[in-house]
Amino acid sequence: MIPKKRKTVMYIVMALITVIVVFPLLWMVLLSFKTSSEIMSNPLAWPTAFNLDNFKNALNTLDFPRLYANTFEVCIVSLALELIITFCSSFVIARMEFKHPKLKQLLYGFLIMGLAVSPFILLFPVYRINAFMGLRGKWALVFPYVASSISFNTLLLTAYLKQLPVEIDEAAVIDGCNLWDLITKVVLPMAKPVIATVVIFNALYIWNEYPYASVMLRDVSDYTLSMGSSFFKGNYTVDYGGIVASSLMIIIPELIFYGIFQKNIVEGMTAGAVKG
Repeated sequence: MIPKKRKTVMYIVMALITVIVVFPLLWMVLLSFKTSSEIMSNPLAWPTAFNLDNFKNALNTLDFPRLYANTFEVCIVSLALELIITFCSSFVIARMEFKHPKLKQLLYGFLIMGLAVSPFILLFPVYRINAFMGLRGKWALVFPYVASSISFNTLLLTAYLKQLPVEIDEAAVIDGCNLWDLITKVVLPMAKPVIATVVIFNALYIWNEYPYASVMLRDVSDYTLSMGSSFFKGNYTVDYGGIVASSLMIIIPELIFYGIFQKNIVEGMTAGAVKG
């Protein structure tokens, strides 16, 4: 039983954390109704008039259907490739026996080593590799996204697959199940919670990723949603109202997506934390 005073303190702390987290979004909404001059002169002040000029300008400037289509294309292809690669490698590490156990540890350590390296440090080397291989447009984003996701995906998938009872595999093999059927018909259905978590985290990353997109994409027709705000920045002028309005229109679908699937995220993150 939690004492009443401690419970009150906990509620106050949670309320403060909620305010801190929600404030930037509410501030963006407030700025979206202000002109660029108002944003620069007094960003914290209440707007003199609530108008939708910034949103109209964003809709007229940006080709949102094209931006959404490019983002979905990159996201779907990247997720498909990285799930195939990381699920198979994680299955090998978590469920299969190695003749030399240290080799398994070495392989696992190598795959998660990327967590210690910021993907932005690799921006220039990746650009040179893409140029050497002749990768352009959206394909210049797909492979870097897949490569940068391997470490995180391996960490989640391996932890989850390890906690599944080994007896399930043994029973399936005794019943005549081959390796492919074991992966696709036995283990894969049980791994749906963690796969949902992996999909959500990687989809949100691709949705928001800007540095790689700004360097790899040269053709406007290949631009993704994260590049949308760059249309409002000129050589000598910046339309801050347009940037805020377009950013808000990009963030809202993402927040809705996260809100719908937040339960899957919690289930996937905690499923591999308990052995049994």
